[in-house]
Amino acid sequence: MRLYVGNLSYSTTQDTLQSEFAAYGPVDEVAVITDRETGRPRGFAFVTMSNPDDGRSAIESLNGREVDGRTITVNEARPKAERPRGGGGGGRW
Repeated sequence: MRLYVGNLSYSTTQDTLQSEFAAYGPVDEVAVITDRETGRPRGFAFVTMSNPDDGRSAIESLNGREVDGRTITVNEARPKAERPRGGGGGGRW
């Protein structure tokens, strides 16, 4: 089960999230999302847990909890939206 974790402090690390979520079950992956150009955290992350029941427990327990001084949002991640491919230059042929 893939979870969205929002409203993170910019100082929150993958290790912090790993330990917070591991209390509810095995964590497969933690990805703190960073800005492509600056490399700074964008304030959200995705956590993947192998067992959906563990994921639901984590949502119930961690949504609204304070982590690193911020009240985080935790819910089930939505599927990634399809985006059109290509440059869309719009110039002359």
